[in-house]
Amino acid sequence: MTHVLTDIEGTTTAIAFVHRSLFPYAASALEGFLARHGEEAEVAAVLAEVPGEDKLAQLRAWMAADAKVTPLKALQGLIWREGYKAGELKGHLWPDVPGALRDWKERGLHLAIYSSGSEEAQRLLVRHSEAGDLEPLFEGFFDTRMGMKREAASYANIARAWGADPARILFLSDIAEELDAARQAGLATCQLVRPEDGTKPSGRHPEAADFLDVTTRLSA
Repeated sequence: MTHVLTDIEGTTTAIAFVHRSLFPYAASALEGFLARHGEEAEVAAVLAEVPGEDKLAQLRAWMAADAKVTPLKALQGLIWREGYKAGELKGHLWPDVPGALRDWKERGLHLAIYSSGSEEAQRLLVRHSEAGDLEPLFEGFFDTRMGMKREAASYANIARAWGADPARILFLSDIAEELDAARQAGLATCQLVRPEDGTKPSGRHPEAADFLDVTTRLSA
């Protein structure tokens, strides 16, 4: 393998951090954020992609459903940016992740992220992580603009955008259906099975307990 593409939630980061910290923060800050920034070009462009006249109601409905839609994810990323800059948020990473990422980078591996969270949200989490600024380790940050995570075409799009042979990319995720889609596109796969997140092994993909385990596989 020459390239490693990693998911975030349940893979590098505890599911609880996303659902108990990031999502509630965005939900509580939504109305105030729109009141302060709704007329700014960056925010207005996102709101223009939200259907209907009652933008707030639609955003609330998407949040309640945990919808993987690009406008919501983009807006959440902008809200989290304020939170990270204010020091109210700090990106959680499993303890095994920062050292492994640095090791892989030193070995010459190319690293990127693919998450349903926006590119902005991805960058913020690793830039303001508990382990310091890890953003420079990554070459790419791919989100739902590439397609949905359970569709094979999304992974083909990423390979093309990254300029990489799909067969040389290892995709790491806790979700078997995402790994199924990646495999259909020709990527190598590995399921992260972290007991703390309650991940269940699928039996359809190679498995790793953590990133140290992935390192062992990369060295084999």
